[in-house]
Amino acid sequence: MTRLSIRAARLTVALVMALAPVAAEAQDGRLDLADGGDTAWLLGATLMAMLALPGLALFQSARVRQRNALSMLLQCCAIFANASVLWVVVGYTLAFGNVGNGWLGQGNAWMLIALGNVRDGTGVPESAFVLFEMVFAMFAPALIAGAAAERARFGWIVLFASLWSLVVLAPVMHWARGGGWLAQGVGTLDWSGGIMVHLSAGVSGLVVAVMLGPRKGIARGQGVVPHAPALGFGGTALLWIGWLGLSGGSALAASDDAAAAMIAMHVGVAGAALAWLAIERMTSGRPTLTGFGNGVMAGIAMLAPAAGYVSPGTALLLGLMGGVTCNLAWQFVRAKLPIDDALSVFAINGIGGALGAMLLAAAVSQTLGGVGYAEGMNPVAQLVAQSIGVVIVTMWSLVATVILALMASLAFPMRVSEDAEREGLDLASHGEKAWNFD
Repeated sequence: MTRLSIRAARLTVALVMALAPVAAEAQDGRLDLADGGDTAWLLGATLMAMLALPGLALFQSARVRQRNALSMLLQCCAIFANASVLWVVVGYTLAFGNVGNGWLGQGNAWMLIALGNVRDGTGVPESAFVLFEMVFAMFAPALIAGAAAERARFGWIVLFASLWSLVVLAPVMHWARGGGWLAQGVGTLDWSGGIMVHLSAGVSGLVVAVMLGPRKGIARGQGVVPHAPALGFGGTALLWIGWLGLSGGSALAASDDAAAAMIAMHVGVAGAALAWLAIERMTSGRPTLTGFGNGVMAGIAMLAPAAGYVSPGTALLLGLMGGVTCNLAWQFVRAKLPIDDALSVFAINGIGGALGAMLLAAAVSQTLGGVGYAEGMNPVAQLVAQSIGVVIVTMWSLVATVILALMASLAFPMRVSEDAEREGLDLASHGEKAWNFD
C-alpha cells in the first residue's frame, strides 16, 4: 500500500470509531451499551416529571389561607431540596442498590460513587435512572406537608420529612421497584408509585394530622376557603403534565408501553376530574375550580399503580371510580372524623392509591385490554398480591410515622405557638418569629 492509502485507511477507521456508539465497560468487566433513544426519552420524561414539583407546591399553597401561603411554599421547597441531597447521599442506594435480602438495597451506590453504566434490566444509563427516580423521592414527602399545613413548625416538618424519606419511602421503593420482595416474591404491581408514593404518603399524612391535632378555629366539617383558586389551577396543570412524564418515563424505554401509559394516565385523570365536578354539582349546587384540582389529584393517585398495565378504556373507568370514591372519602373524613387532614392527603392520595392498586388485580386482565397476568398469576392471586402490598405499606407507614414524628419532636416542637398560628406563618405577616427553630 502507498503511504497515502495507509493514511486514508487510518482516517476512515478513526471516523468510524468516532461515529459509532461507544461501548462502556461495566463495573463487573462486561461491556454495556446504553440505548440512545431510550436514554433521550427518559431524560425528557424526567424534565417533564419535574414540573410536578412546583405544581405540588402551588397546588398546596393555593388551598391554605393567605396568611400561610408562603410558609406552605417554603416547606415544599425545603423538602424538595433536602430530599434531593439525601437521595444522592444514601437514599438511592437504600432503594435501588444491589439486591441482597430483598428488604433494602445494599450500600454499593452511596454518594453515587459506584454507578453502573447501564441500569440492570434496562437500556438506560444508571445516572439517568437515578435522576428519574429522584422525582418520586422529592414528591412523596412534600405531600405529607399538606396534611400538616397551617400549624406544623418549619424545622419539625423538614426534619420529619427527611427521616421519613429514608426510613419509610426508600425501603418501600426497594420492595416495589428495586427488585425487593414485594415485586419479586409476592408479585405486587405498582407502575408509577400508587402504593409507594400516594398510599404511603396518604397514610403518613393521616397519622401526622392526628398527632398534630386540628387547627385552631376549624370546626369538624368546616373547610378553609382557598385564597387563590386560579393559582391552584396553575399547580393542577403542572401536576397533570408532570405525572404524564412520571407515567411514561416509568416504562424506562421509548416504546409503546410509555405512550400507552401516558394515554391511560391522561384519560383517567380527566375522568376523575369530571366525576368530582359532577358530585360537587349534585351536592353543593355548583362545581368549583378547587374541586377540579382535587379530582385531578384523585385521578393521578388512582392511575399511578395501573397506568402501564391497563387499556385506555379501563383507565377511564378507573378514573371515574377514583373521582367518586375519593370525593366520598373526602366528605367522610371532613364531616365524621375528628381529624384535621388540612389538604385531604389521606382521602385523596391514600384512598386513591390503595383503590387503584386493588382494582388493578382485575384491570390487568387481557379480557379488559390489559397486558395480562404474569406467569403463575390469575385474578385471585393478583388480588392477594395487591392486598399484601397495600396492607404491608399501610402498616409500615403508620408505625414508622409515629416513631419518626416523636423523634423529630425531640429536636423541634411539632406545632407552632398559638400566636403564630393565629397570626399566620408567613414572613410577610409575622416576621422572623414564624421561623424560629427553637
